[in-house]
Amino acid sequence: MPLTFAKTGEPASIKKVGGKEETRQFLEKLGFVTGAAVTVVSAAGGNLIVNIKDSRIAIGKDMANRIMV
Repeated sequence: MPLTFAKTGEPASIKKVGGKEETRQFLEKLGFVTGAAVTVVSAAGGNLIVNIKDSRIAIGKDMANRIMV
Protein backbone atom coordinates (compact mmCIF):
# COMPACT_ATOMS: atom_id res chain seq x y z
CA MET A 1 0.00 0.00 0.00
CA PRO A 2 1.20 3.58 -0.54
CA LEU A 3 2.73 5.49 2.36
CA THR A 4 -0.29 7.83 2.34
CA PHE A 5 -2.42 4.95 3.72
CA ALA A 6 -0.06 4.12 6.61
CA LYS A 7 -1.46 4.77 10.08
CA THR A 8 0.01 7.65 12.07
CA GLY A 9 2.49 6.48 14.70
CA GLU A 10 2.86 2.92 13.40
CA PRO A 11 6.27 1.97 11.97
CA ALA A 12 6.26 0.52 8.46
CA SER A 13 8.92 -0.98 6.24
CA ILE A 14 9.49 0.37 2.73
CA LYS A 15 8.85 -2.33 0.13
CA LYS A 16 9.37 -0.36 -3.09
CA VAL A 17 10.01 3.17 -4.32
CA GLY A 18 8.40 3.93 -7.69
CA GLY A 19 8.37 6.80 -10.15
CA LYS A 20 10.85 8.13 -12.65
CA GLU A 21 14.55 7.44 -12.16
CA GLU A 22 15.30 10.99 -10.97
CA THR A 23 12.42 10.83 -8.48
CA ARG A 24 13.64 7.50 -7.08
CA GLN A 25 17.18 8.84 -6.73
CA PHE A 26 15.90 11.95 -4.92
CA LEU A 27 13.89 9.85 -2.46
CA GLU A 28 16.82 7.45 -1.92
CA LYS A 29 19.06 10.39 -0.98
CA LEU A 30 16.48 11.35 1.66
CA GLY A 31 16.65 7.80 3.05
CA PHE A 32 13.61 6.22 1.40
CA VAL A 33 15.26 2.92 0.40
CA THR A 34 13.87 -0.60 0.31
CA GLY A 35 13.84 -2.12 3.80
CA ALA A 36 14.10 1.19 5.68
CA ALA A 37 11.74 1.81 8.60
CA VAL A 38 9.44 4.82 8.25
CA THR A 39 6.85 6.22 10.65
CA VAL A 40 4.17 8.77 9.74
CA VAL A 41 4.22 11.54 12.36
CA SER A 42 1.32 13.58 11.00
CA ALA A 43 -0.82 13.96 7.90
CA ALA A 44 -2.58 17.15 6.80
CA GLY A 45 -4.30 17.57 3.48
CA GLY A 46 -2.53 14.51 2.08
CA ASN A 47 0.92 15.89 2.89
CA LEU A 48 2.95 13.87 5.38
CA ILE A 49 5.61 14.42 8.00
CA VAL A 50 7.56 11.21 8.48
CA ASN A 51 10.39 9.94 10.66
CA ILE A 52 13.06 8.12 8.70
CA LYS A 53 16.66 7.44 9.77
CA ASP A 54 16.37 9.71 12.85
CA SER A 55 15.15 12.64 10.73
CA ARG A 56 11.78 14.26 10.19
CA ILE A 57 10.96 14.91 6.56
CA ALA A 58 7.90 16.55 5.02
CA ILE A 59 6.77 15.07 1.72
CA GLY A 60 3.85 15.82 -0.55
CA LYS A 61 1.03 13.47 -1.40
CA ASP A 62 2.42 12.79 -4.90
CA MET A 63 5.78 11.66 -3.51
CA ALA A 64 4.18 9.64 -0.71
CA ASN A 65 2.03 7.74 -3.22
CA ARG A 66 5.21 6.50 -4.94
CA ILE A 67 6.53 4.91 -1.71
CA MET A 68 5.07 1.46 -1.05
CA VAL A 69 5.08 0.05 2.48
